[in-house]
Amino acid sequence: MRDGETRSLGGGGDMDRWRSPGHLEAGTGPVEPSVAQNQTLHLRAENLLFESGYATSVGGKRIDLAMRLRSLSMFVSMVSSHVQALEDRLGVRLLNRTTRKVSPTEVGKVYYGRCSQILADLEEADQVAGALQAVPQGTLRLYTSAALASFLAPIIAEFLSLHRAASIELTTGERMVDLVEEGFDLAIRPLLPPISSLIVRRLTPWRNVLCCSPAYLERHGMPERPSDLMQHNCLRYAFYPFGDEWHFEDPSGEPLSVKIRGNVVTSSADILRQLALDGHGLFLAPPFVVAGDLQNGSLIRILKDYQSVEFAINAVYPHRHHLSAKVRVFIDLLAERFTDHRRWIGTTASQR
Repeated sequence: MRDGETRSLGGGGDMDRWRSPGHLEAGTGPVEPSVAQNQTLHLRAENLLFESGYATSVGGKRIDLAMRLRSLSMFVSMVSSHVQALEDRLGVRLLNRTTRKVSPTEVGKVYYGRCSQILADLEEADQVAGALQAVPQGTLRLYTSAALASFLAPIIAEFLSLHRAASIELTTGERMVDLVEEGFDLAIRPLLPPISSLIVRRLTPWRNVLCCSPAYLERHGMPERPSDLMQHNCLRYAFYPFGDEWHFEDPSGEPLSVKIRGNVVTSSADILRQLALDGHGLFLAPPFVVAGDLQNGSLIRILKDYQSVEFAINAVYPHRHHLSAKVRVFIDLLAERFTDHRRWIGTTASQR
């Protein structure tokens, strides 16, 4: 093999490919094979050499050693030098060599048996890794907002029915978790995370709705325009992206914002909902939190001509390369179901 050629070490995987020592890429130094790659290559080659000598010495089927070694892009002379170096390192003779044949010693037979087991374990590990990548199985660790959990429940049930080898560990909360540090595979969030290195897949758009209870309106009157909100008690969500400025679009679609104030700030949408139901203030609410209350009249939507700015429910995960089947398939199912059932989270058309 000429210097600079790419060597395939068998098996077809990325670990089984390396460039020959001394190969120079533009603007780089020599690219050396890793220790693990070298050891795997030599183990396979040495095992073939032992196998050839062992099979012919006991009258078994003769192995075309040269052909088998060519599959590893190696030559008999190369492997012989590897075996010699191995014998020197171990301080034992592994092969008896004559001009006519090669046969393993007693030590060589034991060593061959252990090498064969190691290679079998390695091949099994490759197969297990490939299966995990191809078919959804194992535990999917999922994090989501408590407000979205009830909408995810039927999707989770469908996923588990379709993929019996998979399981889901679901954690709910409002904080912005570190997916990598805390070991989550996926997060479903109604707001974008501040960490730009994460991969985000948009599932469906949504807009907040401004609402309050009939009792609150009786005491404080109906606001007519966003600027009127400065005279009202506004119940604030701690993770609202714009802080104490609520953002809207006027009837012509032009953006506007208003500075608000209120006596409660919390990260719990459920607490804000309950306070609004009890008549304590105005709630700029996710539609998936208050849909039932708006339908039965417990809460009333106000400033209908002024839409809140658009957000999106997103699937967020640490990386896209070699994404496991359980994550990939679950995200695809989420995207399909959220598209089919946008009424779950309220569409912009229904909010006009």
